[in-house]
Amino acid sequence: MKENKTRVLVFSLIAVIVVLLGFVLYISVIKPSFTGYAVGLRNEGLQFAVTSIMQQASQCQPVPLTSGETTMNLVWTDCLQ
Repeated sequence: MKENKTRVLVFSLIAVIVVLLGFVLYISVIKPSFTGYAVGLRNEGLQFAVTSIMQQASQCQPVPLTSGETTMNLVWTDCLQ
């Protein structure tokens, strides 16, 4: 009887240790790498958007930029001369 309680206690402690190690692994390795990947994608999208706006403006055409209900036409100043 006492041997069964000891065995249950040991397995319970091992389970707690495994869960805690998994949590530490997630916090220190998995989450930061996923966050870095997401930040990289966001920066890549931002770079694409800015490059696209610059290319459109370099053709001396107004580029409409909209945020909410506000719209602004961007014009490259070199095209005004």
